[in-house]
Amino acid sequence: MSTDRMEKDEIYSKVVRAGRRTYFFDVRATKAGDYYLTVTESKKFTNDDGSFHYKKHKIYLYKEDFTEFKATLNEMIDYIINEKGEEVISERHQKDFKKEDYHTTEILDENKSAENFTDINFDDI
Repeated sequence: MSTDRMEKDEIYSKVVRAGRRTYFFDVRATKAGDYYLTVTESKKFTNDDGSFHYKKHKIYLYKEDFTEFKATLNEMIDYIINEKGEEVISERHQKDFKKEDYHTTEILDENKSAENFTDINFDDI
């Protein structure tokens, strides 16, 4: 792709870095000269030999979808913040997290909750 063509397509860009993930927000132009948004998630993976590669996922958002997309995104963000707050609570984000311990704990918690499950007969209520 020529530099001239790339400059025409990419109108405005922002980058959000988030650990191993990077999000690219790019305003691009259609052939008709209208604008749309692409959001690309790029995640870095390290190979066994120390080299690395990236996996990318992209979504395209067109103006006719902006209102509903924005409303739904805001609703989902508000729901998560209202239910769980803004603090990250995942054990996976702890420095001393070990995948094996997490998996074992998960299994133990599932077994524990199954043992403590009580059948409720709604006729008794």
